[in-house]
Amino acid sequence: MSIDISETTRPTGKIIAVQGPIVDVRFPETTPLPAIYELMFTYTYDKRRVPLEVIEHPGGGIVRCIALAQTHDIQRNAFVETTQKSIETPVGDAVFGRLMNVLGEPIDNKGEIHSPQKLPIHTPAHLSMKIKRQPLKSEVLETGMKMIDLLFPLVKGSKTGLLGGAGLGKTILVMEIIHNIVEKIKGITIFTGIGERIREGNELYFEFKQGNLLDKVILLFGQMNESPGVRFEIAQTGVTIAEYFLNQEKDVLLFCDNVFRFVQAGSELSTLLGRTPSETGYQPTLLAEMSAFQERIKSSYQGSITAIEAVYIPADDLSDPAVVSTFGYLNSLIVLSREKVQAGLYPAIDPLVSSSFSLDPDIVGQRHYKIAMEVLKILNKYEELRRIVAVIGVEEISKEDRLFYERARKLIFFLTQPFFTGELYTGKKGEYVTLEKTIEGCERICAGEFDKRSVDSFYMIGAI
Repeated sequence: MSIDISETTRPTGKIIAVQGPIVDVRFPETTPLPAIYELMFTYTYDKRRVPLEVIEHPGGGIVRCIALAQTHDIQRNAFVETTQKSIETPVGDAVFGRLMNVLGEPIDNKGEIHSPQKLPIHTPAHLSMKIKRQPLKSEVLETGMKMIDLLFPLVKGSKTGLLGGAGLGKTILVMEIIHNIVEKIKGITIFTGIGERIREGNELYFEFKQGNLLDKVILLFGQMNESPGVRFEIAQTGVTIAEYFLNQEKDVLLFCDNVFRFVQAGSELSTLLGRTPSETGYQPTLLAEMSAFQERIKSSYQGSITAIEAVYIPADDLSDPAVVSTFGYLNSLIVLSREKVQAGLYPAIDPLVSSSFSLDPDIVGQRHYKIAMEVLKILNKYEELRRIVAVIGVEEISKEDRLFYERARKLIFFLTQPFFTGELYTGKKGEYVTLEKTIEGCERICAGEFDKRSVDSFYMIGAI
C-alpha cells in the first residue's frame, strides 16, 4: 500500500545521490539525524516501496544508507520517511511454516504474519541472551549419514561447516541433513538462505511441504538476485529468530547456506562505500563482521543453537581469507573434494582434510572412537599405497599391502550413500543408516570379514 510520505508527521529527508545500492539522504538542519541501523522508506514514481537502512553519518546533515531493494526508478529529491526503529523480525509461533525476507515480511503468498512480538535484528552478542552459561553435557545428533555420523559427529550446540567449491554438493548435503533429522528432533529448525539461488529455495520449500514438515520449520531468504544489503542482513535476521527460541529454552537447528555469500555481500558494500580494502582484497571489517554474526550463535543449560553452515570455497582455495575467517568459530570442518565427485563418491567428503573436535571418546564413547581412528588410519595408509599403485600397478605390491588396499577401497565405497534428496537425479532410493549399523559395518570390514567380497558390492549401499 502506497503512502504519501510528504504528509506524514515523522521527520523526512530528501534523496541527493544514488550509487547502486548506496543512497545518500539529506535532512534539514533542525531535524535530528536517524540513528545507525534505523530503517527508512522511500518510494519510486510508480509507488514501489524501497526500504533503506542507515549505515553512516558522513556529516553535513547527510545519512548514508543501504537500499534493501532495487534502486532503479528512484528520483532525486524523493522524500524519505524515517521509522525511528531498526529492522525488526516477527518471532514466536506465528512464523512456523512461513517463508520470509530480511524485513520479516512473508514471501509465500499466504497473507500477513500476525505475531504479537517483533525483535530488532541488530543486537550485540553479549545482550542477545538471557542465559549465558554453556551446556555441561554433549549430546550427539544422529544424521543417518554414515560418513558424518562416524567421523564428524553432529553435537547439540556445536557449529559444523560444510566447505566446498562450486558444484560439490554443499546445498544437497544441507538438505539431506535437514531431511534426516527434522522429523526426529523435538526442537526448531530455521533455514537461512544467504545469497543462494531461487531454485534451491523453491526446491527446499516444496520438499518440506510434501513431507508435511513445514509446520516445524522457519524459512528465510535473501537471494542471489537481491541487493548486497539484503544478502548481508538476512544472516542477522536468522540468528535473531534463533536467539528468541533459545531464550524460550528451546533447542534450535540453524542452517546457513551460504556463509561466504554473507562475506561477499559485506565486501560489495565496503567497496561501494569507498573503504580501502585490506591486503587480501576483502573488506577491512571482515573479522569484525564475521565475529558479530558467529558470536551470536551459542547455547545455554536450558537450550541450544546447533549451526550447520555451508561455506563456498572460491577456486577450491582453502586459504581464501573469507573461508579462513570462519575456521575459528567451527567445531567441525567437513571439506568436500572435487576428486571425490569426479570418482562418483557421494557424499564427496575428504576425511583426511576434514576434522572434528567432537570425535572424542568422552563424547562419542570408546567403541565409536576406536573404530573411527582405525578407519582414518586405513584411509591414510591407502593414500600412500594409491600413489604407488598408480605407478607400478596393484599386482606389484606385497600381498599384505594388497589386502590392506582392498579393505580401504571397501571402506571408501561403504561410506558412500544414496540421498533421499537426490532420488530424482540418481534414480536410487535414499538410505538412512543408524550409527550402530555404520560402526558395525566398518568394524566388520576392518576385521577382514568381507575380504572375499568384491569392492563394487559396497558402492552406494545402506547398511551391510
